[in-house]
Amino acid sequence: MTTAIWQLSEAELLAESAAVSHQIQLLEARRIALVADIDTRVSREKLGFPGPAGWLTSTTLLSAGKANKIVALARGLKNFPDIADAVNAGVMTVDHAALILTFAETPPKNLPQAGQDIARKAMIAAATGPDARTGRIREAITKLHDRFGGKKPPPEDTDRNEFFASKTLNGRLVLKGDFDAITGEKLLTALSPLTEPRPAADGDGDETPKTGDDRSPAKRRADAFGHILDQYLASSDRPIEGGERPHLNLHITLRDLTDLRDSADADDIADDIADDETNRAAAESDTDRVDPVDINTGHPIHPDAEDGTNPPCAADRGAYRDLFGDGTSVGWLPWMGPLSRNTSRQLACDCVLTAIVMDEHGSPINLARTARTVTAKQRKALIARDHTCAFPGCGKPAAWTEGHHIRHWADGGPTDMNNLVLLCGFHHRLLHHSDWEVFIGTDNHPWFIPPATVDPYRQPRRSHARAGPHIA
Repeated sequence: MTTAIWQLSEAELLAESAAVSHQIQLLEARRIALVADIDTRVSREKLGFPGPAGWLTSTTLLSAGKANKIVALARGLKNFPDIADAVNAGVMTVDHAALILTFAETPPKNLPQAGQDIARKAMIAAATGPDARTGRIREAITKLHDRFGGKKPPPEDTDRNEFFASKTLNGRLVLKGDFDAITGEKLLTALSPLTEPRPAADGDGDETPKTGDDRSPAKRRADAFGHILDQYLASSDRPIEGGERPHLNLHITLRDLTDLRDSADADDIADDIADDETNRAAAESDTDRVDPVDINTGHPIHPDAEDGTNPPCAADRGAYRDLFGDGTSVGWLPWMGPLSRNTSRQLACDCVLTAIVMDEHGSPINLARTARTVTAKQRKALIARDHTCAFPGCGKPAAWTEGHHIRHWADGGPTDMNNLVLLCGFHHRLLHHSDWEVFIGTDNHPWFIPPATVDPYRQPRRSHARAGPHIA
């Protein structure tokens, strides 16, 4: 039986922490080895994904980035047993292994094989044990690339260009880039005229502003970057994606759109929200009423309770139904997800919206069509309903998806909303060439039935956008 942590002595705390850390290293190595075999032995049909990374993301708590990193290690370590041995022995972290593996797989262009082997062994030694430091390894890699990386100096080497865009847990986007000098010059040249401090409201354009623009340089660059994106999306020289030029789409229910457009200007936002909630509560039935909340206990107050008390479990569940489901956010962006009421209000005023009428389940009302291809309006409606690739656990962006006929067109299936589902290329092919099935449920949303080889009971699974907790 494991001793409770509070009962451990100081020495035991230190010893067990070190032992657990070593076990974690060994378990990570075991997971990499398991994924390596999954990658070669388990069929795509059974995985339901092109490779183990998607399956890991959909069945574990791993993020997509972490899952991809594990798969890359699983595949790469097969070719470098010396790195694999250090990982399997638990003397090297997975992060250090990934760093050395990247160097081993893409060494400097002019570094001979003997030099590659010597450098790799030196890095493994530097990454082994508690004294390992990432900085040393990166310094060695940088020196080798600078000396043997080719005729082009680092500032001119476009092969080293990278641009990362990561969505954070709180719905923001973090960008990180590493560009050659020419690309960097283009970016800074484009930003320059847009990052100058703005004159004060009462200032003169020819005068130095007093305190009119207190934005930091970083904030000015961010604003300028947004302006460049606005100009690009407004131009006519954009490439086609998903059958049309990329543009900003806001998904919103007819009720919420009406609420926003009927509201007064931005100064009345608080009053509008209060009035809207009051009117909405009045329109609800008694069983769907939202009672006020006691600020001390957080429990709903029921003024009509017989004894006048506030039972803690008497909260009306109807008020919170689909808290994690669809159609509860005022706005929704295909890439970034839910938007607040105020930002939706701004977009509704500043851009042209495609009206897509949604039913009570958050599904667009059927748009019938007799042709085989999905119309632009139907595609927008599909994106509003499915958000992403609808296959459970996938979630590829809507821009990378296709409209799939549930009942094939060749078999008489119409191009109607209740016969269409958004799927990425891989899952579109999987539905055509495997025993996976999809149907539109009574909630007007897609449901997927796995093959018996995946689930012997073939229990239907919610589409990706609707998976997760739903309060009954």
